[in-house]
Amino acid sequence: MRIQSKITLVVLPILIATLAISGVSAYFSATSGISRIADNLLSFKVETLRKFADSQWGLLVDNNFSTDPRMLEAARAAVGSYAMSITTGSLTELVFAYDKELNVAMTTDPSLSIRDGEKPLLKKYFDGKKSVLAQFPLNGIDRVGMGFYFEPFGWYVYVAEQKQTFYQDVDSITWRTGIILAVSVVLAVLLLFLIARVLTKPLTRVVGTMRDIITDADLSKRVAVEFQDETGELAHTFNIMVGELEKAYNHIKKYAFEAVLAQKREQKIRNIFQKYVPQEVINQLFENPEAELIGDNRVLAILFSDIRDFTTISERLPPDEVVASLNRYFSVMVDVILSHKGIVDKYIGDAIMAFFGAPIKHERDAVESVYAGLEMTEKVVEFNREQAKLGKPSFRIGVGITYGIVTVGNIGTEKKMDYTVIGDKVNTASRLEGLTKKYGQQMLISEGLQMKVKDLLPCREMGKVRVKGRTVGEKIFTVKRTLTPKEKEIWGMHNAAMPLYYTGDFKGAADKFAEILKIEPEDGAAKHLHAVCREYAKNPPAQWNGVEKFDTK
Repeated sequence: MRIQSKITLVVLPILIATLAISGVSAYFSATSGISRIADNLLSFKVETLRKFADSQWGLLVDNNFSTDPRMLEAARAAVGSYAMSITTGSLTELVFAYDKELNVAMTTDPSLSIRDGEKPLLKKYFDGKKSVLAQFPLNGIDRVGMGFYFEPFGWYVYVAEQKQTFYQDVDSITWRTGIILAVSVVLAVLLLFLIARVLTKPLTRVVGTMRDIITDADLSKRVAVEFQDETGELAHTFNIMVGELEKAYNHIKKYAFEAVLAQKREQKIRNIFQKYVPQEVINQLFENPEAELIGDNRVLAILFSDIRDFTTISERLPPDEVVASLNRYFSVMVDVILSHKGIVDKYIGDAIMAFFGAPIKHERDAVESVYAGLEMTEKVVEFNREQAKLGKPSFRIGVGITYGIVTVGNIGTEKKMDYTVIGDKVNTASRLEGLTKKYGQQMLISEGLQMKVKDLLPCREMGKVRVKGRTVGEKIFTVKRTLTPKEKEIWGMHNAAMPLYYTGDFKGAADKFAEILKIEPEDGAAKHLHAVCREYAKNPPAQWNGVEKFDTK
């Protein structure tokens, strides 16, 4: 038997076995990887959907709407809309939910139905209430999905994909692995017969060195060049190849290291600057640094809040305790603003300025600004409980909110810039906050905002005012989440008195406000307007148009 045949018979089984093991190993690794990725993707979407559903339910609970059928239906619709958004781009992916009676409660495919033969398995998953990767038929199609039980709605929610789509990459890998293995075997046989004629000991060294490199992943190893012939040339070429691979590998390690450093630097910059600049502004700058957030006219909601008589409070406390109390107060208020998608613009002493609707515009910015103001007035009550426990004075705040066109963008110089808003509505918001004390209210909003929330929240008209810097009057309102029976009566009487006040019937209006004060002597708005009406009844203004003028804050 010729030597090349002997070498072939010896090497070929080893080579085939190596290729087969590598192919099978690659197949199982790829299959496992694809399955893991798909599983992770489904798990991610399930967790994202679960968190969104929890947040919707949390909003209902926090706002005492968990028993309101309309708000509950709105929350379910929001979950369905969000489910539709996470399936965008896929024609085969499906998100659906079913209830205890196995009725489809929510689906991204309007044609979906659960057949009788499919119900027992889905019933089993519903009763188990576990989140596991499962295979099941649905509407005649085999699917792979992951689900979870959402108790507040009584739903079992599934994120599912067609089984054929889920495993199509695995099938493709199977075919490719088989083809590659077959081609490799054929090529190996041909090459063995060609190379076997000239194989010598140096070639064995090449093979040995190659195996060492594969095993140890050590690209610094080289083959000794013993002869100046084809085998020597092969060894020399092999050494060049390994050397180039080593260079490339070192470059890859360098680039990977630099990428990690760059990522860490970026994260460090973000962590530092998000203390001074809104996170959404930082994200927009990183995504489009050339834009630099140039000025733009937008319709925004502007919020000002201030601590009443803070100067008096600060004079009674040491400086470090003043700062500590302020920092705790700011932490509570800022969390409220951020939770309603607002941006904290700046702190002005003990005052907070915030806006809603930039740099990212949201559909409910105006409404969210009012809810943020209400929650701030509620949170200050909890804050004062903590102050009392610490033996510190309580805080009383006023909140003013307007809604309209302002200029927003980076304002300043190259050395110092602020992402802020300027305009008439900003000044008006500050003035409204100042008027809260005069009207005895915690919060005042402009007429533009009242139009946005009048169908959601009860509003009480305070009158028409012309604040400093304005040439025309504007109606202002206070607002609450809910009213007690007593407050409903007072607000109804107040609203009935306002037309008399506007038309100049000051005596009639004063009598109406006096009736309110009999019911609630400390009603701030009634006290103020009663005093104004009595004064105007004695000394009528020369030209009365229903507008009360305030030239100072």
